[in-house]
Amino acid sequence: MHVSHLSLADFRSYARAEVPLDPGVTAFVGPNGQGKTNLVEAIGYLATLASHRVSADAPLVRMGADRAVIRAAVTEGERQQLVELELNPGRANRARINRSSQVRPRDVLGIVRTVLFAPEDLALVKGDPGERRRFLDELVTARSPRMAAVRSDYERVLKQRNTLLKSAAMARRHGGRSMDLSTLDVWDQHLARTGAELLAQRLGLIATLLPLADKAYEQLAPGGGPLGIAYKSSAAAEAVGEAGVADGTGAGSGAAADGGGAPTREALYEVLLGALADVRKQEIERGVTLVGPHRDDMTLRLGDLPAKGYASHGESWSYALALRLASYELLRSEGGEPVLILDDVFAELDARRRERLAELVAPGEQVLVTAAVDDDVPGVLVGTRFAVSGGEVTRL
Repeated sequence: MHVSHLSLADFRSYARAEVPLDPGVTAFVGPNGQGKTNLVEAIGYLATLASHRVSADAPLVRMGADRAVIRAAVTEGERQQLVELELNPGRANRARINRSSQVRPRDVLGIVRTVLFAPEDLALVKGDPGERRRFLDELVTARSPRMAAVRSDYERVLKQRNTLLKSAAMARRHGGRSMDLSTLDVWDQHLARTGAELLAQRLGLIATLLPLADKAYEQLAPGGGPLGIAYKSSAAAEAVGEAGVADGTGAGSGAAADGGGAPTREALYEVLLGALADVRKQEIERGVTLVGPHRDDMTLRLGDLPAKGYASHGESWSYALALRLASYELLRSEGGEPVLILDDVFAELDARRRERLAELVAPGEQVLVTAAVDDDVPGVLVGTRFAVSGGEVTRL
């Protein structure tokens, strides 16, 4: 699969942009601040319905415009599709496929598949758990686009449940009459059901991803591993009364990552439901949901030590790259090679890692690279070059 044409209207710095793209390697070269990353960010948005740089859509719309449009022609074998997203901050976004009548934005998921590595990915190793949860959930959705609806349902139920808990907490603090919390049982069931589905997908993903990531790290940094990846479940920890210390040994946490039998969705449902019951008193006091996939983490180890806090800067970069390369190999093995995007990556790597990475990605069906200067693009990545300057994209 590859993107054969990208069109932008009022997206980031571009009032208009028309960029024809070829299979193979394409490099966008130009000084920082000229709009290189904006181009690959738009393609990444089509694949995930999110930016890798900001959490809201408003910054994606050009100053003075009220909406932005991303449109891409996508070729997969003999099949061609045109996918379009209209970003409307403060209002619902809109989507079209093949210029047909409007569809839901999440219906475009799966048409464009990308694996994007950028400097922000260092947070996968060094950052907060939310970065790692996002990594897992975006990859889960790339493998199975229907999971977008499950994630949306979970977030909706979580929001409703938190609203009820917050109201109950406020009533207690102000000495008011106790609220009727009979509906909390219903919300618990909904949260546990959607949470179990999300949790099962994350566990299955980690089990599959670990050997691929370990192999990729060995290719980037020979002799530097092995890697260890486990799932840290707030629900499993709470179920055994050890909040915050589950490290892959509890129910629903590490068995799948270590190659053991993965728990069933029904078993995970029961674990989540039981954990919610165990912490209900604390939740009512604090006014927030304390257990569930939204509070989980993916723990990363390098050798015998946690990667976070112990890995060097170079090791952390290699670990983050290994996770992305593993994602690429996983999606590739499951059909439909994704577009591989390397956004300003090579300037951050030493010469050895730069050459190894270039050799690994060069055979990809479509590889998009951004760089400040042409010398940052390794020689093995021969292909199309675009100069990006002052909002103009010029093929060289």
